[in-house]
Parts: sequence; C-alpha cells; structure tokens
Amino acid sequence: MACDFRALAVPGVQALSPYVPGKPIAELERELGISDIVKLASNENPLGPSPAALRAVERAAHELTLYPDGSGFALKSAISARFGLTPAQLTLGNGSNDLLDMIARAFLAPGRRSVFAQYSFAVYPIATQAVGAQAVEVPAFLYGHDLDAMATAAQDAAVVWLANPNNPTGTWFDRAAFERFMAQVPESVLVVLDEAYSEYVDEPAYPNGLEYLAKHPNLVVCRTFSKAYGLAGLRVGYSASSPEIADMLNRVRQPFNVSSMALAAAEAVLGDDDYLKRSVAVNRAGLAQVADGLRLLDLAVIPSIGNFITFDCGRPAQPVFQALLREGVIVRPVGNYGMPDHLRVSIGTHEQNARFLAALGKVLA
Repeated sequence: MACDFRALAVPGVQALSPYVPGKPIAELERELGISDIVKLASNENPLGPSPAALRAVERAAHELTLYPDGSGFALKSAISARFGLTPAQLTLGNGSNDLLDMIARAFLAPGRRSVFAQYSFAVYPIATQAVGAQAVEVPAFLYGHDLDAMATAAQDAAVVWLANPNNPTGTWFDRAAFERFMAQVPESVLVVLDEAYSEYVDEPAYPNGLEYLAKHPNLVVCRTFSKAYGLAGLRVGYSASSPEIADMLNRVRQPFNVSSMALAAAEAVLGDDDYLKRSVAVNRAGLAQVADGLRLLDLAVIPSIGNFITFDCGRPAQPVFQALLREGVIVRPVGNYGMPDHLRVSIGTHEQNARFLAALGKVLA
C-alpha cells in the first residue's frame, strides 16, 4: 500500500491552498499557440530593468562560483544611507514574501493568533497556517482595511498584517488612521506593515512606515525591489524594524538567501533615481488611462494608488479572463480572494494599457 504522505504532513500544511501566481507568458504560448502576448497580471514594472542594475548583474556574474555575502553588507549599507536606518535594523529577503515567511516562523506558532484584513495579500494566511497558528480575518471596509476593527481583533494576537497600499484592491489608509491604530495595539503585538507598492504613492497623507520605527518598537516594515525598482526576476526585498526584531528574523533567515546578482542589482537600482522617477511617472499616467478606460466601459473601479487596478466585470470574471487570454492579454482573476466578479490588471506602458482596454471592450461587447 502506498504511503499517504499528505497525512504525514503537519496539519496546517495539509489544509493549505498553494499561492497561485499570475500566468506566465510562456505557459499561454504553449496552451494556445499564440504570440505577441501582453502580461498585465503580476504587478511587474513594464519598463524593463534599470541599465544600472543590468551593469551590476553583468559584473556580479563573473563571480558565480562564489557564495554571496550572507550578511548583505553593501546593500544594507546602501539602504541605511538612503533611509536613515542602521544595518542592525535590516533583514534581507528573497523577495518580501521571504520576509513574511520569516516573520511567521519567528513569531507565530500553534496557539498564537494572526490578524489580517479581508481582501488582503494571500500570503498572510498561508504563512500563518503553515506554522499552525490561528488565522483571523477581519471584514473589509470598502475593500480596504477597517483599522479600528483590526485593532480590536489584535488585542490578544501575536502578529497583525497591514498592507498599504493593499494588494489586490489598491486601497490605502492615511497617517491619522495608522497612528490611531498603533496607539490601540499593545506593544507585545508585532505589527507588520507591508509597503511593497509604497514607491508609487503620491499622497501627502500617506504614512511612510520607516518614519514610525523609532516610536514603535513592535513595528516591522517590509519593502521589495520587485515592483517600482523592476527586479521581480531576481527576488530581493528587505524589512526594517528594531534591532531586536531584526535579530530574531536573521536567526531564521536561510543562509545566502539573496543571490550575488540580486544584491548587486538592488544596490545599483537604489541609486538610480532617474529610473525610479520614470517608473512612477509612467505608472501615474497609466493609472489614469486605465481607470478612465474602464469607466468608459461602465465598469466599477476600486480606486488604487498602487501599480494595478481591480475592477468589477459586472458578471462572473473567469469567462472574461479566459476570453482575454485568447486575445493575448493576461490579467489576474481574484476569485481566490472572494471576489469572483473582479479582475486585477497591472499598469503597463501606454501601448499595453490601450491594448488591454481594446481587448476588454471586444470581450464584453
């Protein structure tokens, strides 16, 4: 009789539903035999990588036989200088997802509670359940975080996860709401502020999490180089926190978890201000272009300050998603978030956005 390996897995893992990424271009090419595909599914930077990052990768490639610097000294120094932090406050990750997993492994366990908002990033419950902790989902308010309700739910929690802006809805909370939340949450509760899309934000009332670290020793801010910095394929991110929390995270961090090329590219692109400004400008124009186009199609749009927009198809979204695939346009269904009538589209170049809107208009006609 074959062994039931599922039964041998720990209970939290047995019940997990794996994270489903956006469909790759190559997969669609294989399935439908089409080419000239536009992928607007994974919130990637449409500009291609920074020239400075490409040069850094080329230099780093000459040392592929050597392990990377496990401490990430040069990148930590660059991040510290850029944002007024100390290297002791930083933990590097293989993308910010890696950091979310480290936080769960370091601070969650069976019998501990983890709090997150409805419609927030799927990795929060996955990381929670994988370590056997209890996941507590707080109902959303207008597709965003109800911070007062989350503060109440977090009173006896170990970790509370906040995404600002939120993925997949693009909603956000302002400085006053965040400060009120932090004042209500006990210092013994770890507050994880996921700022994967913060570089795109142009809102005066937006709370920059890094500015709150000195006041709140229980705060962890997670950021990534995958979005505005254009390094999704290299997987590199970082968290900033008190040195005490960073010390705990670095104890569970895998050795050499960030590759030499990722370290070099992240350090280089962090200093490429022109690339970041261009990425933000293209996204700002694209947000307006896509939002206006969706409204012209009489579709309800969730206002977003990230590099994506989630919209209501006015009908079940899966057939619309499949029809867009046949038009060579990949977007993201969000039925797994409990939004079966919605799709999320990443902001691309002007031409990519126009192609998506034209394809959607054809599909919905």
